[in-house]
Amino acid sequence: MITRREFLQASLAASAIVGASGIGNWSKLAAQQALTQDQLFQFDDFGNVTLIHITDIHAHLRPIWFREPEWNIGVGEVKGLPPHVVGQDFIKMFNLQPGSPEAYALTYEDFAALGKTYGRMGGLDRVATAVKAIRSARPDSILLDGGDTWHGSMTSYLTNGQDVVNAMNALGVEGMTSHWEWTFGTERVKEIVETQLKFPFLGANIYDAEWDEPAFEPYTWFERGGVKIAVIGQAFPYMPIANPGWMFPEYSFGIREERMQAVVDEVRAEGAQLVVCLSHNGFDVDRKMASRVKGIDVILTGHTHDAIPEPVLVGETILIASGSHGKFISRVDLDVRDGRMMGFKHKLIPIFSDVIAPDPDMAALIEAERAPYKDQLEEVIAKSESLLYRRGNFQGTWDDLICNAIISERDTQIALSPGVRWGASIMPGQDITREDIHSVCSMTYGQVYRSEMTGEFLHTIMEDVADNIFNPDPYYQQGGDMVRVGGMAFTCDVSKPIGQRITNMTLAATGEAIDPAKTYVVGGWASVNEGTEGPQIWDVIESHLKKIGTVNLEPNTSVTVTGI
Repeated sequence: MITRREFLQASLAASAIVGASGIGNWSKLAAQQALTQDQLFQFDDFGNVTLIHITDIHAHLRPIWFREPEWNIGVGEVKGLPPHVVGQDFIKMFNLQPGSPEAYALTYEDFAALGKTYGRMGGLDRVATAVKAIRSARPDSILLDGGDTWHGSMTSYLTNGQDVVNAMNALGVEGMTSHWEWTFGTERVKEIVETQLKFPFLGANIYDAEWDEPAFEPYTWFERGGVKIAVIGQAFPYMPIANPGWMFPEYSFGIREERMQAVVDEVRAEGAQLVVCLSHNGFDVDRKMASRVKGIDVILTGHTHDAIPEPVLVGETILIASGSHGKFISRVDLDVRDGRMMGFKHKLIPIFSDVIAPDPDMAALIEAERAPYKDQLEEVIAKSESLLYRRGNFQGTWDDLICNAIISERDTQIALSPGVRWGASIMPGQDITREDIHSVCSMTYGQVYRSEMTGEFLHTIMEDVADNIFNPDPYYQQGGDMVRVGGMAFTCDVSKPIGQRITNMTLAATGEAIDPAKTYVVGGWASVNEGTEGPQIWDVIESHLKKIGTVNLEPNTSVTVTGI
């Protein structure tokens, strides 16, 4: 028996507020009365094995706003398939009620208005409450972390990830894989893995670069519900391309499809009755891998931050996508009998932070980790009258602001901001604190460079990044979202091959076409090159915000997308 989605049991109760006038305190109170913690956690137990999955929290330990993407374009065979469905199309595909809690959590539609009603989401103290509730019902459940965990906040930067490591140990995680963790450098990763983690750090595809042999535990074993379970780790395959390889030169990565098949065959030969892949490949890469590697029952996928309320079935493998930033956790109950998975039941649990009570022990731990930096974190730098968000294939308002800051503070004609997916949203009328700035840019290689580039070189950069996203073969999709650009307009035809996607590049200020032979002054940050010089991006943004006081962005029409 394969059951349908169980995203939000409270949807019928919550539907009473749809159409209510106003979005003030009364509406928020009504929403909170309609939604209850028990309803969010309600689940009819099924089978004999339970998996709990969280991924891509990016060190965001407290509740946040996070707007889901307006652009998530699929190309080739995955065009129009989840996760490449957004907004109203997503609402229709999954039969959601517009304006409902699940529509707010899963789409960008009416985000600012619905955010005032339903509030922030996430917070590891609320996640802890959800995990404890599942463990109370299913004591043998397995909690797995899909990576992009230690990195992405001001406190994680200041503590070299220690605050998050302490929190995940306390949460009771039982296995993780990795991506941005490696940007703390080899020495720090090994220190944490070898002396601090209370659970396995898995990566079947992480090899010693010199000896070309496995360097970390490929899998770990569990005996739960009378079932022998193998959990195989798959780290982000493109570490030295998407991130600075000089920070971890001792290791090589890659999809290593043949290695994954060999490991699956190995654990099956050793008696595994259930095989789970804890992956940071990204959804489309995992979808392709599932079609080619035989014997995986469940892929818990991460990296692309997709929140999908139903499992995606590829052959006999189910793919589970659990969103990002602690907005959701997935519960997957499995019926495993006679050495195989016979059925499953799944629920993507939204972590509404105004509804779910914080776990007191985790809340105290988080506050203790923040205490030495509290004044720095909470200092108000500016205010925003605009909704600031990032996630999506193309421009987001947070990166518009970042590009404006680079152009202003570094005196450049053009600014480039990487298409990373992490970072909390800012609501209209909200103060911007120093912590908020770090939420979208905190990293170990945040220097803002200022250099000269020819128009031809700029075009090459844009084409390379576009191919990382829109190559029809998922195994060649190596990056995040499209590089954000300030001071320049362009057209991107996603249907074209590499070298032909980016056209009509013009200087935004004058409308003048970018000349391939001409040199332009360009600023940017997060260069993967060793020795990059310049001020830190958060200092550049803070200086800019202090000068303007209030953020009020005009709509950005600099990017034209065709071929969808």
